[in-house]
Amino acid sequence: MIPMEIIATIRSDFPTKFGIPRQSGLVEELRATVVFEPEYRSPDALRGLEDFSHLWLIWQFSEAVRDKWSPTVRPPRLGGNTRMGVFATRSPFRPNPIGLSCVRLEGIRREPELGHVLEVSGADLMDGTPILDINPYIPYADCRPEHSGAQAAVVGLSGGLDSTLAILITSVAMRLMDRPASDMIAVTMPCFGTTERTRDNAVELAERLGATLRRIDIGAAVRQHFKDIGQSMDDHDVTFENSQARERTQVLMDVANQCGGLVVGTGDLSELALGWATYNGDHMSMYSVNASIPKTLVRRLVSYVAGDKAEEDEALSHVLSDILDTPVSPELLPAIEGQIAQKTEDLVGPYELHDFFLYYAIRWAFPPRKVLRLAEHAFGRTYPRAVVLQWLRTFYRRFFAQQFKRSCLPDGPKVGSVSLSPRGDWRMPSDAVAALWLEELEGLE
Repeated sequence: MIPMEIIATIRSDFPTKFGIPRQSGLVEELRATVVFEPEYRSPDALRGLEDFSHLWLIWQFSEAVRDKWSPTVRPPRLGGNTRMGVFATRSPFRPNPIGLSCVRLEGIRREPELGHVLEVSGADLMDGTPILDINPYIPYADCRPEHSGAQAAVVGLSGGLDSTLAILITSVAMRLMDRPASDMIAVTMPCFGTTERTRDNAVELAERLGATLRRIDIGAAVRQHFKDIGQSMDDHDVTFENSQARERTQVLMDVANQCGGLVVGTGDLSELALGWATYNGDHMSMYSVNASIPKTLVRRLVSYVAGDKAEEDEALSHVLSDILDTPVSPELLPAIEGQIAQKTEDLVGPYELHDFFLYYAIRWAFPPRKVLRLAEHAFGRTYPRAVVLQWLRTFYRRFFAQQFKRSCLPDGPKVGSVSLSPRGDWRMPSDAVAALWLEELEGLE
């Protein structure tokens, strides 16, 4: 007999089996609480669990224990009239009455008499169900992209940092699935602001990784769109910029439809925090691999791969190094004498500051006064106080104003301790205002 200990029980709104969803996650709004048995209430056992968005609950079908089992059952999803092998179903009537549920971790809180409890959502469990074990849900191991039926991964490759990391991640995923690199469709879409440097780097990167490269010049399509809506080519306003971003997204989606593929998003956590993305343009994809990776970490990861590949593939290392040296830019404004005309950090501020602000303002909920003090301590030799204060004000103003973009993000993994996905850690009304935060900063001039 294999000994099994009950480590916790679930507290839910279902005193009986009636009304319980057939599978976990079908009704995400359902809340439940995992209460640990006294001997398992050590807070050390939960250390690091808050870094995961979802959990696997391994539990016992305590109300369905039988002395005998049947090799076939009638699953409800087939109307209860068709018999299937018990191992091809999730029926409770099994040789060992053990269930498995994937639930979202909403939070960990301490109750005076119960110790630390887990608040979860999407559970399909009856009140009082015994929990035998808890495992973290790890996307790269537990999520199988082939389940989507995608025949290819489509990546818009610009020659910039974010799309570079996205295709590097996709390349690793292809190897893990034993899929050929040619199943990556790298699409480069030059337009008015594209420079030879970024275009050539995108092409070289795709070729070094073995991706299938498609070059689709969107200039003519954007000009036609401008003609249709009455937009002047000489008016380089937000319409001029965003039309290009949305055209690129349309191309990627249509290419994915052509090949039965999945569009891999490239936008990162820093851009989501600042709203530095075109709504329903580069803001949208089918799976956003960089969604919880801040720009400073994007740079570090690409730098690591460049160094790691220096001996194995010198050409790949070289192109990655040149991408790292290229100014961060959406390249939506015409180049000036062949050089990038639009540098992101000149417009919204240094990413090393914004990532610092994001971590302490969101992860730790520190007030503006404390964030400023910490930033001065960390960056005092690099940026004067007035500059730090200027960009901190920009951070709060943009963070609040751009929530509407974060409220409708595509799926993506949670990588670090900060996530702004509406299906993960972050809940914020789109009409929230920054007045109190900006008012506090005004007093620090």
